[in-house]
Amino acid sequence: MTVNEASSTTYQKGTSSTSATAITTGETVIALGTVNSTTIAATQVIVQPTGDYGSAASSAAGVVPFQQGAPSAPKQVGQIPTNYTEGEGTVVSGTAANQATVAALAAYPGGVVDRVVQLSSGEYEVHNIGVNWPHHVFVTQDFKVAGAS
Repeated sequence: MTVNEASSTTYQKGTSSTSATAITTGETVIALGTVNSTTIAATQVIVQPTGDYGSAASSAAGVVPFQQGAPSAPKQVGQIPTNYTEGEGTVVSGTAANQATVAALAAYPGGVVDRVVQLSSGEYEVHNIGVNWPHHVFVTQDFKVAGAS
């Protein structure tokens, strides 16, 4: 993917704001913005942690490791909202969608999020494509991964 930055693009490393010059070649980032084919017009760039990409969030949600490209049986881990029905909810954008996306991709790196849906409970379902599992990542109102299916 090509990431285009603007003067309004913000950068974050951990919980701190940073600048584009503080990001080094080879660091894993999440670029949030508008996608057009293979280009992202970035509104925010977030440097991902090194190592296993959020093991604290992963262990709390009971994350089941997977190997990208390898088939896996459908599974469910963590807490799935009791009133969840696939296809229900309201598609959201903006800050809430960005924060839910960051949480989901930190726990389950390697996918592509095509939408974020706010459920009637206020929780979020992050629709994760491009990986064999998980397809739905559930994020609480305070943007912590609760479960996946």
